[in-house]
Amino acid sequence: MKTQRRSTAFLSSVAMTAALMLPGAGQAQIKTTEEAAASAFPPEAFSPYANRSIPIQPLWGETHLHTSLSLDAGAFGNILGPDDAWAFAKGQQVTSSTGLPVKLSRPLDWMVLTDHTDLMGFAPDLQAGKPGVLADPKGREWYEGYTKGGEAAGKSAFDLITNFSQGTLPEMLLESYSPGADAFAFVWEKIVQAAEDANEPGEFTAFIGFEWTSVPKGFNLHRNVMLRDGPTRAKQVVPPVTQAPYGDTDPNYLYEWLEMYQEKTGGRAVAFAHNGNLSNGWMFPTKDTYHGGVVDEDYVKQRAKWEPHYEITQIKGDGEAHPFLSPDDEFADYENWDVGNLDLTEIKTDEMLKGEYAREALKQGLALEAKLGTNPYKFGLGGATDSHTSLATAEEDNFFGKSTSVEPSPTRIEHPFIASDLGRIEGYQLVASGYTAVWAEENTRSAIFDAFKRRETYATTGPRIGLRFFGGWEFTGDDLKSRSPALIGYNKGVPMGGDMRPRDSDAAPSFLIFALRDPIGANLDRVQVVKGWMDAEGELHEKVFDVAWSDDREIDGDGKLPEVGNTVDLETASWTNTIGAAELATVWTDPEFDAGERAFYYVRVLEIPTPRWVVYDKIRFGIELPEEAQLIHQERAYSSPIWYTPAEG
Repeated sequence: MKTQRRSTAFLSSVAMTAALMLPGAGQAQIKTTEEAAASAFPPEAFSPYANRSIPIQPLWGETHLHTSLSLDAGAFGNILGPDDAWAFAKGQQVTSSTGLPVKLSRPLDWMVLTDHTDLMGFAPDLQAGKPGVLADPKGREWYEGYTKGGEAAGKSAFDLITNFSQGTLPEMLLESYSPGADAFAFVWEKIVQAAEDANEPGEFTAFIGFEWTSVPKGFNLHRNVMLRDGPTRAKQVVPPVTQAPYGDTDPNYLYEWLEMYQEKTGGRAVAFAHNGNLSNGWMFPTKDTYHGGVVDEDYVKQRAKWEPHYEITQIKGDGEAHPFLSPDDEFADYENWDVGNLDLTEIKTDEMLKGEYAREALKQGLALEAKLGTNPYKFGLGGATDSHTSLATAEEDNFFGKSTSVEPSPTRIEHPFIASDLGRIEGYQLVASGYTAVWAEENTRSAIFDAFKRRETYATTGPRIGLRFFGGWEFTGDDLKSRSPALIGYNKGVPMGGDMRPRDSDAAPSFLIFALRDPIGANLDRVQVVKGWMDAEGELHEKVFDVAWSDDREIDGDGKLPEVGNTVDLETASWTNTIGAAELATVWTDPEFDAGERAFYYVRVLEIPTPRWVVYDKIRFGIELPEEAQLIHQERAYSSPIWYTPAEG
């Protein structure tokens, strides 16, 4: 009987469905009302957080860190491997290579570990004095310098780096530690497995990655690579190198490897460059490339495809802007390194700066898009440390330097970072920067990687400043009244990294901006919008707008906002948050918008002045600082840009 009832019910259902589907009188009996249509959809949730699919908090991470497995880091004396680096990033206390206890103020949410691929496996064997290393005269020389420690180890490591950048590494060592060699393959497997062991989806994301360290003749063309995937795919390949005959320093060689990786494994990868300020003009070419190529349609397409992100600030100098390129920007002189190339074998000239800084590259990208159809410099922004200590320390009061030779000590500022007959970068010029914040729906490899692809990231020089930036056509002051700005931002506009939606009115673009101070950091000074555009004659322009600021200040007759002030106490390395604001918010509309001009906009947030790391060293170690050493600065955040492109015709 139960079976019969089911059959009857089923047949009745079929009959009813058929009647509804048949044309004619039966169909005419159906009456649809607005109330009936509304009842077919679920009511709006009482909880504003229910059914959300947008990122609700920034995830803080590091995209550029080296362990003892890296050629230079190991030569400098770093003995901490990947497991130590992962543990430290997760907030655990570790002991540094120089025997100091160290811990982050707060754990990171994710990290990409990027050991150098060239001579992978050499550094551990150098430290151990393996016979294969000692059999080569240069290998023995470097080992003897390493074992002596101190200044001798520093000179030895620098000589190793110089031979690497000049392409003069011993052939025997190259053969033993390049793709095809057991040592190379084993170390790659170790790197992959360490990342997998550290990965905790939902809690902490550990990315498999590496640094492809192209530095022909000392010109910094480095790229870091981040894989979206786990060990199943990553172990099907070994990473590319730059030293001939096993690799190439041409970025096209890296693009070919990335293409091969995706085709062979079905995985996904991205690359991002860093330190254009040490490339002597070659990082962002507009006509010719360093390797004899041309910036043509193929070049711009390849670069746009594989490099959706740029490391704008890090330990080797800030890369946003330069006073020569941006003379009207009073804040363009932040932590500039502009002496020469990476190993100071060539001094820099003003003409080179155009191809080195992110803001100028963003502008040049507009022109290249108009000419070639694709913008190769349409990238999101992030920060990183590039520390070679295995320690991702971007905090001024917790800065462990670039290498173990300059970890905290009374003498660390006495060591120049780079020195040659042509110039010097002093030890006190190292920059504690930086971190990358990602707006991702969840803390997983796929979600964070996808955020990099859509460029929904921003950089800070260290502090964890909260930053929302949306662009649209109809934001108003009323939108500032909400304590859930993201809901309005995503509904009415696009987030940082996006392209403005099509313009369907005569409105100028409006931008919804919220900035929140680091909970344990300094108050905020101001929020600025940096605009770049190309006019009808093809000329490129830029302008910096102060759009929100703290305290009772007013724009003066010259269009300048007065300085926020300074509460830094150099005797105690402290400051007070008696000036500045905990948060700043605004809706800003471009007052100079021209619908026919390509443009980009990004946000720069400045904190009130705080002490640099050298001030903490001065107090802790009782050292005297050189008069030229910068003692205070204004930490900052940089959002990824939002682009506007005129409609065709």
